[in-house]
Parts: sequence; structure tokens; C-alpha cells
Amino acid sequence: MEEYKNIGNIQVDSTLYDFIENEAILNSGVSSEAFWAGLDEIIHNLSPKNKELLSKREELQKSITDWYTNNKTYDQQKYKSFLKEINYIEPEVEDFEIDTKNIDDEIAIKPGPQLVVPVSNARYAVNAANARWGSLYDALYGSDVISEDDGAEAGNGYNPIRGEKVFAYTKQILNKIFPLTENSHKEVQEYKVENGQLVIILNGGTSTSLKMEDQFVGYNGLPEKPSAILLKNNGLHVEIQIDRNDSIGKNDTAGVKDIVVESAITTIMDFEDSVAAVDAEDKVHVYRNYLGLLKGDISVSFKKGSKTITRTLNPDRLYTAPNGSELSLSGRSLMFVRNVGHLMTSDAVLDKNGQEVPEGILDAVVTGLIAKQDVLKNGKYQNSTKGSVYIVKPKMHGPKEVAFANELFNQVEDLFDYSRNTLKIGVMDEERRTSLNLKACIKEVKNRVAFINTGFLDRTGDEIHTSMVTGPVIRKGDMKNSTWFTSYEKSNVKNGLESDFSGKAQIGKGMWAMPELMAQMLKTKDGQLKAGANTAWVPSPTAATLHALHYLDIDVLTIQEEMGKDLPDYLDDMLQVPTVPNTDWTPEEIQEELDNNAQSILGYVVRWIQQGIGCSKVPNISNIELMEDRATLRISSQHITNWLYHGVVSEDQVLETFKRMAKLVDKQNQHDPNYRAMANDFDNSIAFQASCELVFEGVNQPNGYTEPILHRRRKEAKTKAHVN
Repeated sequence: MEEYKNIGNIQVDSTLYDFIENEAILNSGVSSEAFWAGLDEIIHNLSPKNKELLSKREELQKSITDWYTNNKTYDQQKYKSFLKEINYIEPEVEDFEIDTKNIDDEIAIKPGPQLVVPVSNARYAVNAANARWGSLYDALYGSDVISEDDGAEAGNGYNPIRGEKVFAYTKQILNKIFPLTENSHKEVQEYKVENGQLVIILNGGTSTSLKMEDQFVGYNGLPEKPSAILLKNNGLHVEIQIDRNDSIGKNDTAGVKDIVVESAITTIMDFEDSVAAVDAEDKVHVYRNYLGLLKGDISVSFKKGSKTITRTLNPDRLYTAPNGSELSLSGRSLMFVRNVGHLMTSDAVLDKNGQEVPEGILDAVVTGLIAKQDVLKNGKYQNSTKGSVYIVKPKMHGPKEVAFANELFNQVEDLFDYSRNTLKIGVMDEERRTSLNLKACIKEVKNRVAFINTGFLDRTGDEIHTSMVTGPVIRKGDMKNSTWFTSYEKSNVKNGLESDFSGKAQIGKGMWAMPELMAQMLKTKDGQLKAGANTAWVPSPTAATLHALHYLDIDVLTIQEEMGKDLPDYLDDMLQVPTVPNTDWTPEEIQEELDNNAQSILGYVVRWIQQGIGCSKVPNISNIELMEDRATLRISSQHITNWLYHGVVSEDQVLETFKRMAKLVDKQNQHDPNYRAMANDFDNSIAFQASCELVFEGVNQPNGYTEPILHRRRKEAKTKAHVN
């Protein structure tokens, strides 16, 4: 039973109250009285507006459903006119340019990979923050980029044959990104510094230099015998580490023991889709880890074999610049924090009527308080050197919801005495109404916007739900090649460039969800850069290091400049609903789709409900591990719901499939000592029942979101575990 403290017009869960009073508010310059009074005021000022916006979503959805029901023959122009009449598509805004001040270089002018990590997992969060720099040798050796052919198996110990393949690959990378005036890095015998210049001695004693000498920006050690050479291209750094006595370096003619690449330039510390935070206890755990990250005192210890390993945040990296001065580079990824959206409420705080408060409002206020540690430079390290706070705001529907977030941020800034627009916003373009009105959305936050980013899974989930009654949607695997989706991705870049994002803010692209398939990522993910994105999401530090090779090779800012601002209008193409006129799939194809979706749902939900794991590598039906979060669940559940609604599949068929796939998921998790099998008792498995509910009640879920069911069922599981 929760214990609440009555403070003014609000009731605060004692767990949250104690965290604020004893941890978050310390050294913030904010008094306890001011904080609680401010939270009270913001909640009661903005909760009614929050509720109105959610009601508007329901009203618009009902209007669209009614229109589809009354217009059996789909006419796109009539549909477009209708959407304008109900203000689902809002009037076009005049051209403008964003004017966000005090944006850090990592966001404005330094393209690179972006990690997204559940901040509920302190170890993952520390690893992500430290993934600003990564070993290319380790990333290659431990991934499928290097084949296991010809005796190059990874194995348990070091395989010198595989090591030689890694060395050869890295030499090719150096030759491509940092070419020499003559010969190649493979022939280098020695790197040294003379009179502020990098001198490269080749086999045979002849010397050469970099073709572009300004790529050399620093070194460590003695000039004549450096321990590290620092190079730079397209804003990213690469460090050649040298040690002829090292077990690896002794096998290289130049003594190179590793190539360290500047990798995860930015990281999103996530409160939302990758975490399972359903009550005050969970929220405080998330907030506490974020506080530790900004204070720089977060520490994680864990067992690895017989050893205990402790991880903390990496210090900055120091070098000697060519002119002899000291050069300091951040040792950590620049951190965003992703708050939750407008939908959910939290029982961590109750309003004057005893009702749960909007969770997004609570997140903004607590995030604002915690961020004082960085803005006041109280921490061991500095996150934003420009004094900014970067908050990603997900799942907003249209300009008025973005304007509401702006109003919320204004009130948080006033409470904590921040200068206006200290709180920067990242706008997730992952809902249909936002995509169709993205330029107007950006305009609402043109003085604080730090990024826009697409999200395939959520965006597809909303696409399916919005047009649920239209007809059966295409197979999930065909979505990325559909007209609406390719146009949506292009439109996002178009609106970013037209709003003058280039050199000022990030235009981002989505996640590579297959952390074990790095060779495929290297072959394809450069397409996001070529499409004009100056950041894209990766699932792991290893993936960040490998994806950084794309940014070293491709000058995204030049691509954006060449693309210009005179780009096509993609609105009509985005309105092409991904349904099929005739369901000519074979029974085998239908069952295959159903199996894939059901297994995906169960594999994710069982960990969410049973163990509170919001993001992990979940094996798919083919046992390929995919990095999954809640967005995956939305698309999979809505897809089955749609096929069920239109009779492509039956309720009995869906239930039979869920039961059969539950046995597979149980088998995939059999080595987890904390796992409880679903197939032993379907009726009493909360995870199994939640999975079925997501589909059978999918039509009635707000915009197809999974949070309401997940939160309720997770609370049920926690209560049951506590009682037992």
C-alpha cells in the first residue's frame, strides 16, 4: 500500500518525496517549498489542457473511422479534403528558420551515431555514456564484419588468424579515410611528430605524410615516440594507439595496438519506450540513475567470472595539439533524456481530486530539477558545455500537442529560474498527425528544437490504427517499401532542411534493430546519411563504433547542402494507406505472418510483465536476436488486430497461434532462472493474458498504444509477486 504525503494540493508518494528531498534537490539552488509549490501549480495549470488534447485525439479518430465507414470507395482527394476540414491536416505555415541558441557541437555540427538506452539499467547507461569512444579492433573482432572463413573463428581465446583479418580491415579503413601521399598504412613502419607535423616512415625508411595534413590534430607521448596519434575527418576523431610491447602491437610493423574511434556522439537516456516504469518505485529508480549520470558519480559493480568489475563514467581525453597546446576532448557521449509522452498518468503524485497526474508533466519537472546539477556545473563532468538541457518528447500528435510541450517547458524553466529555451526539445516524428503537419510542429518550438527523428515502428502502428476499418494492411515486412513510408522518411528530411536544421540541429533516422548482424548494417545503414540524416540510432556501443565509419567516410553536412531546400511535397504520397484490395495471400503466408507477430509480442511482453525489462535482445521466431522496445509491440499487436478485424484470421486461429508460440518463447527463455513459463498455465499467466489482450482489445486502445495494458498488467504481476 502506497504511503502519500499531503503537500499543498497534491499527494506525493513517499518514495518520490524522499528522493526529491534527500537527493535530487541537494545543491540545486531550489528550495523544497518552491519545488513542491511549483509542481502543484504546473500540474493544476496544465493537466486540464493535457486531458483536452487526448480527447481531441479520440474525436479525430472517431471522425476518420466514420468517414471510412461512410465512404466505401476510397477517393484520396476527397479524403485529403476531409482531413483538412476536421483540421487533422492543418493549414500550411509560412517559411521560417529555426533559431535555437546554445546548441552543443555534437548536435549542431558533428554528425555521428546516436545510442538509445534504458536509463533504468545503470550498467547499460554507463556503457552508453562511455561509448563516445570505441575500439575498432574489438568491434571488428567480435562481430560478423570479419568472416570466420579460413580458420578465422572467433572462439573463446584470441585467434591470431582472425586478428590478422582485423588488422587488414583497419588498414583499409585508414587508407580510405586518412590516405597517405604515397603508399598505404599497411607499409607504415613508424608514426612520429616533427615540428608539429605528422611524419610517417614507410618500410625501407622513406617518409611520407597524410594527403590532407590538417587531418592530424594531436598526439600523446613524446613527439619522436608517440603513444597515440589523433586524426580527424568530418568532425569525428580517430586515435591510432601505439605500443610495441603490447601483445597486439608487437605484431604490427608500426606497433599499432588499437584504433579507437569517436563513436556514439550523442545518447538518449530513455525514460520511455525502453523502460518498464509503472509506479513511484520504478520512476524513482529511473530518476536516480539519471541524477547519477549528470552528477558524474554513478557507479556500477558486477561479477564477471570470479572478478568484480566496477564501471564509472570515463574522464575527458587529453592530447597535445600540433602547436604544442593542450587539447581536451569529451570522454562521454552528450546525453539527451527522453521523457514520456502525453498519454499516461502516474500514481507517484495525485492531484487535488485524488487523481493520477500526467506522467509527462511529472517527468518534465523532475528532469528540470535534476538538470540543475549540470547547468550549475555541480557534476564531476560537464554534459552540455553550452548550458542546455536536451529533452526528447515522443508520441506527440500535431502542432497543438507540440505547443503544449513548449508551454510545459516554459513553466518548468520559470520554476527553476532557467533562461528561456534552456530546455531544448527533440521532436519525435512518429505519429501520423505529426508527419502530416511536421513543419507546423517545428514552428511551435523553433527557438528550442534540437532534433527531429523518424520512428518506423510507432509510426506504422499509428498508420494501422488510424485506418483500421479501411481494409487489411499489407504484410509487416512490406511496410518499409510502401509508398507512404518512403515518402514519410523523405518528408522528415525535407521539413528539417526547409526549417534550416543543417548546421543547427539533428535530423535523425531510426534504429538498426539487429545487434548481431553488423556486416549487414555496414552495407546498408549509410543510406540514412545519403538521405540527409546527420544522426541515426544504433543498439549497442559496438554498433556505434562501426556505424561511425559511415560518418567518417560521408560528409553529411555537404549532402544536406547539396539537397537544398527546394524539395518535393510528399503529402499525397503519405496519404496512401497501406491496405490491399484483395487478400490473395495463401493460408501458409497468413499463418507465417501470424506466427511472426505472435512470437514477437510474447517474447517481449513476457519479460516486460514478469521482470520489468523494457528493452533487451529478444530472439525472433528464427532465433535471431533483435533489440526490442515497446514500439515493436505496437506494430505487431496492431497488425494482428487489423487482420482479425477484417477476417483475414479468426479469433480461434489467433489464440491457437499464441498458445503455440508461447511454448516456443518458453523454450527460448528456458535458461533464465527468473523466467516463469507461460504454457504451464495460460489462464493464470499474466504475461500471456496481457499479450492476448493487446490484440483482442487492440481496436479500443488509444491510437494503438500498448502502455495502458502493459502498465496495468505489470502492476498486477508486481502485486501478485509481493503477495506470494
